[in-house]
Amino acid sequence: MTKHIGIVGCSAEGAALCYRTLCLEAEPMMGRHAHPEVTMHTISLAEYMKPLEFAMDWAAIGALMLRSAHVLQRAGADFLICPDNTIHQAMPHVLPHSPLPWLHIAEEVGKEAQRRGFRKLGLTGTKFLVSGSVYPEKLDEMGIGYMRPSLAQQERINAIIFDELVRGQQTPQALAYFQHVIEEFKADGCDAVVLGCTEIPLLISDRESPLPTLDSTRTLARAALRHALQI
Repeated sequence: MTKHIGIVGCSAEGAALCYRTLCLEAEPMMGRHAHPEVTMHTISLAEYMKPLEFAMDWAAIGALMLRSAHVLQRAGADFLICPDNTIHQAMPHVLPHSPLPWLHIAEEVGKEAQRRGFRKLGLTGTKFLVSGSVYPEKLDEMGIGYMRPSLAQQERINAIIFDELVRGQQTPQALAYFQHVIEEFKADGCDAVVLGCTEIPLLISDRESPLPTLDSTRTLARAALRHALQI
């Protein structure tokens, strides 16, 4: 039996890309127009931003994620994914109380890095993510090195994400800035870059990046497909 995928959405662009990837990439595995059953529940991004911006209150963010988890359980989901890297920092508040199991986005990205033989990753994402423990914890467990952007770069990338990317805006200036940051990662010995905000893959891909990219959104979606199809 194919498992029912539950998506805990946060920002519209990242959740939409995850959903599209699930549906489009399932077809070669399942047949024409086929994909697993998928249900998504999304609380307003504004509700997440209040505890994030003003207090980095991960317990409050975890409570929002659990609200979605219970809705998705009632809808029949068998397991959950969240196509938002930043709020994975609330997972310690979520997992002990979750009615369903989760796939972890950073763990799936780490597995993909291992599969492709990468040893040192540049991290991009919101300032809350790259300054936090979501990726370091998982990468340390796997023996993969990583590098964070400078504080000034974290602030600029954060502004691009929340002022532009979550609104579906991708500008040449933003692309050029990401390319500059990734060039610095390359000069410092990184062999790949984590696109650790689920909207970043809409701005930059392997075609434009100075380093190979690890697309967290599509990586999570593909892992969910394999889990749903039990392959």
